[in-house]
Amino acid sequence: MYELLIILIALVCVLLMIVVLVQNPKGGGLGAGFGGGGSANMMGGVKQTTDFLEKATWYLVTALFVLSIVSSALISSGDNNGSGNDTEIEQLIDE
Repeated sequence: MYELLIILIALVCVLLMIVVLVQNPKGGGLGAGFGGGGSANMMGGVKQTTDFLEKATWYLVTALFVLSIVSSALISSGDNNGSGNDTEIEQLIDE
């Protein structure tokens, strides 16, 4: 279960980095390359691309937040089960 959460968090992080790097801080982003043409249809596509990238950023941030909270809850609930199975680091600290 932990491995799946780690893989999902890593995948969301990579996707978030890609989406953020594609955007332009001045609002042009991926659509800035299409702005030189000049047709109204082309400009409509630019707006849609910017909207998609903004929505994708918010969805990915939300997914990262939720996955982090879930993984934290699962890990902390696994540590408090009283089984006595300490990790190697915890055993070294206790000695």
